[in-house]
Amino acid sequence: MNTTLFAQVSPSGYFKLLNTRFLILALLSALTAGAATFENDVRPVLDQFCVKCHGGEKTKGGINLKKFPDTTSVIHDPQTWLKVVTQLHEKSMPPEDKPQPTGEQRTRLADWVDDTFDNPKLVGLDPGRKIIHRLNRLEYNNTIRDLLSVDSKPADKFPTDGGGGGGFDNNAETLFLPALLMEKYFAAADEVLAQTKSTKIIHYTATFFTSQRSAARKNLAHFAQLAYRRPVTDEDIAPLLSLYDKSRRRGASDEAALKLALKAVLISPDFLFRVETDHAGKAPAPLNDYELASRLSYFLWSSMPDDELFQLAARKKLHQSDVLEVQVRRMLADPKAKALADNFISQWLGIRRLEANLQPDQGIFPTYTPALRQAMLQEPVEFFYSLLQDDASLLNLLKADYTYVNETLATHYGLTNITGPQMRRVSLTDPNRGGVLSMASVLTLTSYPQRTSPVLRGRWVLDEIFGTPPPPPPPVVPSLSTDDKPLAGETFRQRLEKHRSKAECAACHARMDPLGFGLENFDAIGRYREKIGGLPVDSAGVLTTGEKFQGAAELKDILMTKHDAFVKNFSARLLSYALGRGLEYYDRPALKQITTALAKDNYRSSTLIMQIVQSYPFQYRRGSQF
Repeated sequence: MNTTLFAQVSPSGYFKLLNTRFLILALLSALTAGAATFENDVRPVLDQFCVKCHGGEKTKGGINLKKFPDTTSVIHDPQTWLKVVTQLHEKSMPPEDKPQPTGEQRTRLADWVDDTFDNPKLVGLDPGRKIIHRLNRLEYNNTIRDLLSVDSKPADKFPTDGGGGGGFDNNAETLFLPALLMEKYFAAADEVLAQTKSTKIIHYTATFFTSQRSAARKNLAHFAQLAYRRPVTDEDIAPLLSLYDKSRRRGASDEAALKLALKAVLISPDFLFRVETDHAGKAPAPLNDYELASRLSYFLWSSMPDDELFQLAARKKLHQSDVLEVQVRRMLADPKAKALADNFISQWLGIRRLEANLQPDQGIFPTYTPALRQAMLQEPVEFFYSLLQDDASLLNLLKADYTYVNETLATHYGLTNITGPQMRRVSLTDPNRGGVLSMASVLTLTSYPQRTSPVLRGRWVLDEIFGTPPPPPPPVVPSLSTDDKPLAGETFRQRLEKHRSKAECAACHARMDPLGFGLENFDAIGRYREKIGGLPVDSAGVLTTGEKFQGAAELKDILMTKHDAFVKNFSARLLSYALGRGLEYYDRPALKQITTALAKDNYRSSTLIMQIVQSYPFQYRRGSQF
């Protein structure tokens, strides 16, 4: 056995090491031929290329890599090392004017960091922090729809939900309960109960053997267990029945008294929040079947479980892998799964901003109408929904030979023989089109009102496609002109290249701008163009990793070669959405398992969904003393 590792540890440190799980790494590293180790592959590279700037008392960026003597110290500072691995993958460190590690050194160092934090034996199994989860506006509307069979959308009058970790409005940590919202809940309960038909709330009636009060109790129990999404107890029913009794004594009819008690259900925390059981002790514990049913239904439907899920939960069958798979496929085939496509894809791409405050200059772009904007917003939703229905490859999001348009959007794209307002699938012959990068909603989102922005578009690709956004720009950066017409004999691109040549701007712009240049054949509302201001469009670019391209089609071909990074980012975003929280370093083992399974199954959309619902963070909850 190689004893190098143990020789570098003091006696007291050695015995401390014996008492930790990191001994496993030491043994595995010693026994595994060819595997990268901290001592042989990490520390020497850091000492040679990094610690001059990132070591000692003065450290650039506040990062001191000299303080990490071993794997244990690395594990204890995940934030620093996840930044390190990002810089390694992007080749943004060391700076271009500094000595560079060889490709093999860079790869082995990056692989070691990735393998370390992807290993559950090292990071530990942690389902993550999960606080009580209020229903957001969409979830409230959909739950009311399925609970009471009413078409109204009372939550549209609620305050807007903010986006939290992962950028989604179902993040539990940002779903607060202000006083105004509580007032809205009271009004919404009155509104929906006034619209509810008596057959929906009266399932039991008085008979010769059953009193009216006994029937009312059964009706309350039936409704409450659906609304609370779990079995109810006598303690749950007692206050509701008391309200019913008091109302009846004041002369109210049976139905009126019943609705008063049901109003109490609709303003109860057990309805407004997705409540899960706290478990004693430190160890994480699996969700019960009712809690799993709710996580599943709010992930795929943004609504409450249906009767089949409730029945399986009652029989404690939902945790069985084969049963769970059948249910996922059934739920994805249900029209309610459109909520997943609509709610997730619009927030991932960021295109909801088109409905809020983004408006292209009408003088320059008079064809940008409300009808066109609506079709733009529908295109990615219909596209992703088709991936779910067809169980197609997620790589189609990067490059595809089809899309979804109606007559308005088809005219915008220059497609012919498409009539009517209905969105439908059409084949594409232009390789520049196809995939989310060339969708008009994304191209409009990443433009200014009067011109395109290679910077915004490049930043969008780095952030939304690869999950590696550049840092914010330095303060007081001089702005460029508001249009892209040639000025003083210089094209807009030439002026931008001068701007990015400044030392404080160069590193980030070198990553962003080429990606945006590749999309310059699309104008600020996503129409294809050959010229800007009478001059040919220059859509050539060179990535920091060395690849050269000309135009959107070649750029997408290059991005397809980096599809593993895209799949990892997309999977992380969907996992975050499913969990209702931002991801942390301890989610990496689960994410690694998900992406490994995806690669083995041709990146099918159903595989991603199944891997998420079967993952440890989706099915487990921390103990109360974790």
